[in-house]
Formats: sequence, C-alpha cells, structure tokens
Amino acid sequence: MKVFQSEQRSLFGEILDWMLTPILLLWPISLVLTWLVAQGIAGKPFDRALEYNAGVLAQYITVHHEQLQFSLPQPARELLRTEDSDTVYYQVLGPQGQVLAGDPDLPAPVQDERNPVGEVRLRDVTLGGVDLKVASMWVRLDLPGHQLALVQVAETMDKRAVLATEIVKGVMLPQFVVLPVAVLLVWLALAQAIKPLNRLEETIRARKPDDLSPLDAQAVPMEVVPLVASVNDLLLRLKDSIATQKRFLADAAHQLKTPLAGLRMQADLAQRQDASADELKQSLRQIGRSSIRATHTVNQLLALARAESSAAVLAHQACDMARLTMDVVRDCAPHAVEKQIDIGYEGAQPGSAGVKINGNATLLQEMVRNLVDNAINYSQSRTDLAAVITVRVLADAVAKTLTLQVEDSGPGVALNEQELVFQPFYRALGNEADGSGLGLPIVLEIARQHRASVGLSDSRPGHTPPGACFTVRFVDALP
Repeated sequence: MKVFQSEQRSLFGEILDWMLTPILLLWPISLVLTWLVAQGIAGKPFDRALEYNAGVLAQYITVHHEQLQFSLPQPARELLRTEDSDTVYYQVLGPQGQVLAGDPDLPAPVQDERNPVGEVRLRDVTLGGVDLKVASMWVRLDLPGHQLALVQVAETMDKRAVLATEIVKGVMLPQFVVLPVAVLLVWLALAQAIKPLNRLEETIRARKPDDLSPLDAQAVPMEVVPLVASVNDLLLRLKDSIATQKRFLADAAHQLKTPLAGLRMQADLAQRQDASADELKQSLRQIGRSSIRATHTVNQLLALARAESSAAVLAHQACDMARLTMDVVRDCAPHAVEKQIDIGYEGAQPGSAGVKINGNATLLQEMVRNLVDNAINYSQSRTDLAAVITVRVLADAVAKTLTLQVEDSGPGVALNEQELVFQPFYRALGNEADGSGLGLPIVLEIARQHRASVGLSDSRPGHTPPGACFTVRFVDALP
C-alpha cells in the first residue's frame, strides 16, 4: 500500500511510505486487539458477581422434615434485580430435576460439564436466541443418600458489551489525536534528516561547468558516502576522458598539419612562373602523396572514433575469425606482392571447432587489417632475402581460447617502446614507413571491446632484424 504516490519516485515519499504504512496498518490491528482484551477485562467483574449470586442462592436451600424447600427473602431478591441493560435468570433444581424456583427453561449442565460439589463453574449457553453467561453450583443436601441440588444464575451479555465499548473508546479515542501528531512529527523529522542531500544538491548545482574536482565525502551522512564515492569516480573518469580527447585533438591537428603544409608548399612551388614541366610534375606527385597521407590519417581517425563509440551501438554475433582473417589476408595480398613481401596464412580453417567468437565482424576485420597493414608497412625485402609475413589463427576448443597472430620479419620494436606503440600517433623512431600512428591504438580498442588482450614480442629472438609478432588472445571462443 502506498500512502503517497506520484509519477516520479521520490526518496522522501518512499521513506515516508515505509514509515507511515506500518503505522496505519497496525492501528486497526491494535483496535481489534484492544476490543478482545476489553472483552476479557469487562467480563471478569460480572463473572465474579454471578459466582457470588449463585453462592448466595445456595444458602437458601433448606431441608425440613426431609422435605426440600427454597425460600428467597427480599434482600436476596434485590441481588437478582433486573437492570435496564441486562436480564437476569436463576433456577433451583431438586435431586430429581424438579424445579424448586426460577426459570424452568434454563438448561442444566450436561454430565461431562458437571463440576464438583460446592464449586461454581461458568459456561456460555443460548436461550431463545440470546447468549447468556451461566454460573452453576451443585449443593449437597442433608437427605439420605447425599442427594444434590442445582443452583444456576444467568444473565445476558449486554452490560459486558457496554463496558468493553467504553474501555475501547477510552483507549482508542486519544489515538485519533495522537496519530495525526505522530504523522506530523515523522514528516518533520524526515524533512530534517534529508537536508544533507539538499545541501549536496546545492553544492553540485553551484559548481562551474569545468570544475571536475571530487566531492567532499566527509560532509555527507555515512549512508550517502557510497553514492558520493561513485560520483567522484565518475568525475575522475570523465576528467581523464576529457584530457584524452584534448590530447587526441591536439595530436590529430598536429598530424594533419604536416600533410596540409606540404600540400600548400607544393602548390606554391607549382605556381612559380619559372617552373619547368618536370618541376610541375614533381610538385603534383608530392601533392598526391600528401593528399593520400592526409586521407589515410583522416580515415584512421574516423576508424578510431568508430571503434571507441561502437561498443553500445553495433550488435555482436557469432564471427568466424578464420574466415575473416583469410579474407583480410587475401585483400592485402596485392599490396604485399607490390612490395615483394611473402604473405601467407596458416592455422585453423573456417568452420573448425573453436574459431568462432561473439563479436562485431566489421570491427574485427578492421583490427586484422590494421595488424596486417602495419606488418606490410614495416617489412622490407632485400635483394638476397624476401620479407615474410605470417598470419595465424590458433583455436583451443577445450580451453575456449582463440589466438590471432600476425608475425613479420621487419625491424621489430625495441623493448622500451613496446608499450608506447599502442598510444595514438606514436611512431617508432628510426624508420621511414608511412603511417599515422593510429593503427595499433585501433587494434587495442577493438580488442578491449571484445574482452581480448594484445601482446607484442620479437618474432625471431636473437636474429637481426628481430621482427615483430602481435598476438591477440580471445578468452570467450564459442564451442
């Protein structure tokens, strides 16, 4: 049951509901229990009066010349005087059940309910559709055979009900005043208790848009500390994200500035009046290279942005990594052949056990393509030895792991740079390979979205050049 209900959930209303609902539910229960207790309390004095009256009537049973007599004097009759709110009955029966006095219709106790001689016992009976409380007592007579007489006194339950009602009124009527006061006090106490939340709200609203400093967890109640800690963690991650974006934009602007400056310079050279046809062609070739480099950088930036934002957008499905990898190797083969590089695939075949993972095919192909393109760009064939690139997909159906390896015979990556190459725009020194420094960050981001790890090691330890081997390990391969 909701005492206060609104379209939008309110913490104040929720707590107030949980505090007031039990009070309002217990109030009628308290009323019923009070009525039951009042019935018991109200009946006790009247029960004692019935027992007393039965004992008094028993004293007026006499035996004269072995004849049983019952004479009720006027003072005793006053005991049985009928009141306005109740009706009193009495009965005196002889040893053979003959009625000596009183109401003959009053039922006698059954044999099982028969009480010891001289002891008054109470019971409930119904006479003419009216509920009665009866006090009965067996009296031993001074006759041969120790014969017994029965004395019964009964009355209706009206006085008891009236007294019980008065008791309930005396107890419950004050609660009609106390209950609203209790509700008001609960309301005021709750309003006072949630004031720290209001102050926290005011503190947050008063902050400047660029203020991402942590909130003071010591200034809030203990129950709100986990919430404040979560907000502080969110602010910290937001601060890091904004710093990363600013650094990314600065690096992107720097990387685009170089090809654009080259385009402008070559355009200025081509516009010279004394430029020859060969110089003009050379400038146009340089303009073409710069535009290709700028286009490649822009495409890589878009790919990285797409990889970072696609986790909650693109749907995942079962992807055959062997087939995806073979398709990428087939597409990149012409570029490798153009550079006289021997490129090949080995390992698991499409459709075999353990080669499928739950992922996004577009992103996975982008990841493999960046690894293969990176290997092609940094591998160069010599006159006496051709460069080699080997792409592998290794599946372990029992352990449910899947491994992608791209191995080349290029110059490799120095040990102190193996972590740096995964940062955006970082490029290893000492090489002239074309690139924007975004390929490996894209690989790392796509792997992270697929719960995979990326490792880098030498493909030929102890040799010169040592080569490079990039390993992507998936831990959620499908059976």
